[in-house]
Amino acid sequence: MEMIIGGAFQGKLEYARRQYPGREFLDGKECSLEMIKEADGVYDFQEWIRKEMKEELETGKSLRESKEQVQKKAQELIRENPDLIIISNEIGYGIVPLDAFDREFREATGRICTCLAENASRVIRVIMGIGTVIKGD
Repeated sequence: MEMIIGGAFQGKLEYARRQYPGREFLDGKECSLEMIKEADGVYDFQEWIRKEMKEELETGKSLRESKEQVQKKAQELIRENPDLIIISNEIGYGIVPLDAFDREFREATGRICTCLAENASRVIRVIMGIGTVIKGD
């Protein structure tokens, strides 16, 4: 597994397409866990986390329970798709959101991406379209 992270609109997807030609990247807000398990790559992974948390809440789970369930789902990716390339925005900077869901979503995204990065063979941070390897070779 590899991760590409960076701020919004920093050219992460374009960078990934240059580095991994021929790979198809799915939109995180549009795909299911099963789709990601079979995918080459996924962009806007933070939006997959948001969508999954909202779906868990709709089943009657608490914010804490929904966050824990999505963390478990993300850990499945480590085992089941070791060749996956995950592209995610860094969303933990700036003002802490007032809305409880947004705070929990932000925390969940940080924790999930931290776990995925620990297990990734390579992590690249992209700023202004330039990738810098922060883990791996």
